[in-house]
Amino acid sequence: MTQHPSTVTVQQSFPDPRPTTNPYIVMLRDHLATTPGLAVRTFSWRGAILGRYDVFHAHWPEILVSGASKPKRAVRQLLTLVLLAKLAVTRTPIVRTLHNLHRPSGISWIEHALLGLFERRTAFVIVLNEQTVPPEGVGSAVIPHGHYRDWYARYPQREAVEGRLSYFGLIRRYKGVDGLLRAFSALPGGDRSLRVAGRPSSEALAADLRSLAADDDRIDLSLEFLSDAELVDVARQGELVVLPYREMHNSGGALAALSVDRPVLVPANAVNERLAAEVGQGWVVQYDGDLDASDLERALDAVRDPSRGPSPDLSARDWDLAGQLHLAAYRAALGHGRPEAPGAPVRRVGNRAI
Repeated sequence: MTQHPSTVTVQQSFPDPRPTTNPYIVMLRDHLATTPGLAVRTFSWRGAILGRYDVFHAHWPEILVSGASKPKRAVRQLLTLVLLAKLAVTRTPIVRTLHNLHRPSGISWIEHALLGLFERRTAFVIVLNEQTVPPEGVGSAVIPHGHYRDWYARYPQREAVEGRLSYFGLIRRYKGVDGLLRAFSALPGGDRSLRVAGRPSSEALAADLRSLAADDDRIDLSLEFLSDAELVDVARQGELVVLPYREMHNSGGALAALSVDRPVLVPANAVNERLAAEVGQGWVVQYDGDLDASDLERALDAVRDPSRGPSPDLSARDWDLAGQLHLAAYRAALGHGRPEAPGAPVRRVGNRAI
């Protein structure tokens, strides 16, 4: 099939999705692929280095420079250098979605150096909320993280268990699940229960969580990877989903819970304040400081308020315009101006708008 000359071909930094791939990536790929004027290529080293395309779109560049073993990591780092050289020689702009505010902790100086090269070569950034400050001197646009309503609607939608709190998702130290277990154990009475489900990032963390839950038979731990159907089941069985992250900026977990009509308890910050205002009263409850039992009780009372609507308002997270907004970002990175996208949010970058 011959492409129109004005078609923008974008090389994504993620490979063909697998069953365990983040649904955000799958939905993004699918919506970009159906956008007129846009051709999407998923990642392979051969295709990225030898292929022809207009824009390289990076999501988590740290994945490109990491590996499960030293030899694999070294090969990937060498290939990343070759890729960056190819992008420089061909003057192919890098567009980067800022999913996280900071680089991962505990990475090597080589990884830091390569990520620094990626950042210096970035021509345009996409941020997921207004609170993310883009790098100075780089064009940017806000494209909100889309919801998961359609993705999760295919699975059974069970009723909530009265008094149950839920946590789901990958468990890392910064996500504060140990603090949730301590706070829950301090709740009096037997009319409360807690379901924690997800794969810990290390066996040491898993052992810590089992130890914290050992003396409280109201806690149900399932420390393993969750399928999408299991994630929906865990989220829906809770009256409240608790995400006690010690650091939270863009939370796909919060959107996942809201997408299956479950309210969330999250740490108080500017991003979550805006999310609370966006989705409606009683759907996003916040707490200050370290999570404790009183925060859990207060949140349960809040989500039982009859004034809370039957579903959160996620209309600002619809995927309909996602393809148009990404195409606008790619064209801005190429210096081709801005295509018409009726109703799309506009951010001015210097004398350009997107």
